[in-house]
Amino acid sequence: ALRHAPDSTRVAVSALPHAQGVQVTVADDGPGIAPGDLPRVFDRFWKGHRTGAGSEGSGLGLAIARELVLAHGADIWVESNPGRGTAFHFTLPRA
Repeated sequence: ALRHAPDSTRVAVSALPHAQGVQVTVADDGPGIAPGDLPRVFDRFWKGHRTGAGSEGSGLGLAIARELVLAHGADIWVESNPGRGTAFHFTLPRA
């Protein structure tokens, strides 16, 4: 979140009990993600129009995060409001 948002962006990380175990949220008040980009944010090697070609990174971070969460039998998703921020959520089962 910090890497892909302006310097003034605030980022909050929270963990709350969830029916499956725990739900972790990483939320920011940055520029958000365009609605048309949301279906692709977890795709390998995909970079949104804000990061684009030439930026640091390979476009693998969220794809790897998704695979790790799914390997634990959990779920990951994103919610975003352009101009108001983005929240990535994932659940993890109880040990």
